[in-house]
Amino acid sequence: MFLGRVGDRNPLGMLGSKHLGEALALRIGLTPNTLGTPAPPLSAKWDIELEAARPGLTALSSSLAQTFERGEIPVTTLGRCAASLGTLPVVSRYRPDAVVVWFDAHADSNLPSTSESGYLGGLVLTGAAGLWHTGLPGGLKLHNVVLVGARDIDAGEQLLIDSKQLMLVKAGSDLAQRLAEAIGDRPVYVHIDCDVLEPGTVPTEYLVPGGLTVADLQQAATVLAKNELVGLEISEFQACWSTNGMVASPEPLIDALQPLLSKFLADE
Repeated sequence: MFLGRVGDRNPLGMLGSKHLGEALALRIGLTPNTLGTPAPPLSAKWDIELEAARPGLTALSSSLAQTFERGEIPVTTLGRCAASLGTLPVVSRYRPDAVVVWFDAHADSNLPSTSESGYLGGLVLTGAAGLWHTGLPGGLKLHNVVLVGARDIDAGEQLLIDSKQLMLVKAGSDLAQRLAEAIGDRPVYVHIDCDVLEPGTVPTEYLVPGGLTVADLQQAATVLAKNELVGLEISEFQACWSTNGMVASPEPLIDALQPLLSKFLADE
């Protein structure tokens, strides 16, 4: 569980990472390892956020590398997608053969020079690929990334998709079949930003209509589970509903991911 601040604009992602991590650990029978310390959100531009997050991201990278060194499959909860600046380069170093399957309502592949918002979470894939200087390791190959469910896409990100530097599997009918065709028989490292789901399914900061249903996600997880699972990370699960403050249950999300979680149970 990574609980550190990394581009947060509210504290619910940090709390949600802990809540979801504990529930996942209970489901698969593991003792969770906690990294990072929650801190007040900065709500600042990408460069300020990145510098503040750097110690936590470095620790996250080191921990993930140790997991791969032990020959284990990592499962990680992250408050925000920007934390993947610390994970993806490690995955690329240890498993360059793996395809990164990126479930997200957004493409997260802007550049600092083109981002209208300056939000760190929107710069993750290009940063991990070394297309802009993060001060952290790079190494991710964009052609090894398959976006799933992205629908809020900026112009520069669309250019990457149109030029086939990034592959996109859109939400909609036959998603599982189209995903299977996109990944082939390659090993998979799975990233799930909870806002890939239809708004109201689980609490998230961003609400983008046209998302996946829980059934869609379970069918996708079933497809992914047929391949070698290199690792799983889940981000952007907020601890409670912003509308009424009620604590949110992660169980529907965990149930949908059970085909992948069974991989961890099988390895016990």
